[in-house]
Amino acid sequence: MTSNITESINVALVSARELPIYDLLEEVRKMFGRWNCSNRKEALQTYTTLGKKYQEMLTLNEAMSTRMTVVPSTEYLHMVNDEGRHYTVCLLEKKCSCGRFQVDELPCPHAWAVLKSKFLMSEDYCSDYYKPKSVVMTYEVPVYPLPDWKEWNIPAHVADEVVLPPKWKRPPGRPKKKRDKPLIELLQKKNQHSCSICGQEVHNKRTCRNVPRRN
Repeated sequence: MTSNITESINVALVSARELPIYDLLEEVRKMFGRWNCSNRKEALQTYTTLGKKYQEMLTLNEAMSTRMTVVPSTEYLHMVNDEGRHYTVCLLEKKCSCGRFQVDELPCPHAWAVLKSKFLMSEDYCSDYYKPKSVVMTYEVPVYPLPDWKEWNIPAHVADEVVLPPKWKRPPGRPKKKRDKPLIELLQKKNQHSCSICGQEVHNKRTCRNVPRRN
């Protein structure tokens, strides 16, 4: 649904992209091996019901649900009033008309309000993929180290094959290393500029009028 993981890998391999193909693949293999080990270790040391990121999302949704009121329709169907707006929550299908319950597979604030009104456990309505045991299983298969290339047993028909570089003409200008950012990211970055003295936006330290005057 997003290219976040692709961008993360791309940034991590900025320097490795300058290497020959074998060395590049070796750096990729070592990087994934480190990530695999680190993620599995973190999951083994997680004692909350969900992983750290998703536990924080669940806690935030619970805090947002405190101001909502619940009107039951059936045992599983409820209407939730959120500051004048009405949302429909179905616990049986794990859906909410806001859309977050079924997309995130975590109780949204409206679903949280219903769960608290019925004294139900939120963990029963969370995806198993967010639980530490599932993360441990995800990284259960290790990334095995490769032996030195001198010890490889390469078939003769592979070793004798000549691989030529592709026909490619270098375009003019310096090669790009950074991706083209979409308009929304450029606008967000533009709006992040603020004065380093007072912290307010619109102006900078050169035009800041909040500088304390010397006596």
